Amino acid sequence: MILPEVRSIAPTIIATRRTIHSYPELAFQEHKTAALIAERLKSSGYEPRTGIGQTGVVCDLGPGPYLALRADMDALPLQEQSDVEYRSRVPGIMHACGHDGHVAILLGVAEILAHKKLKRGLRFIFQPAEEGHGGATAMIRDGVLDQVDRIYGLHLWNYQNFGEVGVMSGPVLAATSEFEITIEGQGGHGATPQGTADAVLVAAHVITALQSIVSRNLDPLDSGVVTVGAVSAGSNYNIIAESARLIGTIRSYKDSTHALLCDRLTSVTRSVAAGLGARARIVIKEGYPPTVNHPELAATVEKAARSVGAAVGPPYLTMGGEDFSFYGRHVPSCFFFIGSRPAGREVLSIPHHCSHFDIEEEALLVGASVFLSVLAEEGLL
Repeated sequence: MILPEVRSIAPTIIATRRTIHSYPELAFQEHKTAALIAERLKSSGYEPRTGIGQTGVVCDLGPGPYLALRADMDALPLQEQSDVEYRSRVPGIMHACGHDGHVAILLGVAEILAHKKLKRGLRFIFQPAEEGHGGATAMIRDGVLDQVDRIYGLHLWNYQNFGEVGVMSGPVLAATSEFEITIEGQGGHGATPQGTADAVLVAAHVITALQSIVSRNLDPLDSGVVTVGAVSAGSNYNIIAESARLIGTIRSYKDSTHALLCDRLTSVTRSVAAGLGARARIVIKEGYPPTVNHPELAATVEKAARSVGAAVGPPYLTMGGEDFSFYGRHVPSCFFFIGSRPAGREVLSIPHHCSHFDIEEEALLVGASVFLSVLAEEGLL
């Protein structure tokens, strides 16, 4: 499951992940991380290009056209609660999704390949700002896909056991959008509700009605989520609120489904508000498209993972989103998952984006081995 050349540099890969974990940086602020990446690449004989997509790093091995491998670099605005020796040293910021490991994996692959002559070009992409800021689009604008004809990415995945690789063709992560609903009613005294349009009451009815969209408008064989994540309204116990604000997210695996959910959210909200004597303003901010794997590339990953002895099957699917999806809008792509749940932990007991997030570090070595095996299957080695 772990190739000998990967095992030989295992201490370096793990130490790299721990260093980055200790000093996390938020989206488009990954200056120290980018400097570490560039220094390591230079020490292996590469000529990295920095400042791509603001803080990204790109490095080529051989002439184009290129097959590309991508790792994301950014952390999350979260206070780490674990007591490991490599815990975050930066207050309020931590690597709670595995991006530190993704960088370590790709640097390990680059180190192993540095002095090999490949049969075609390879591009290493270290991308900033995946966590909701769309760093992939910034890198694409800066030409990161020039001469690239296919791209692979991976994600450490605590929803799967160590030793498992999750991959399949078609959608594997959701399209994401954010919405903001402002209810405008008519305020008044809590003791005399007549003549008012209570924004709190309207908001409550809107929230309830939105739950009917997935259950009654969506094909039961399709997948979608409409979630109201936060509600704010009112100022005092005896004042009927004249406005209320709801924010939330829309998720789906298909563009057509996403359009349906957005349309229904708008019409349901406006109709409910009007029926209760209020008005509604809806703003929907488009996020990431669905991450859709190319069948040929997914088959390559499956074959590569089996060749190193990993257990291969469909990934544990969620409605999470990934800006790796933007690459797939331009070139064939495949995004796969490396099981990283620490031994003895149940599914969902140590999820991504939680303050005690950690991984089984041997999964880093599995990830590097699968990447190298993919390159072999693609004919680069």
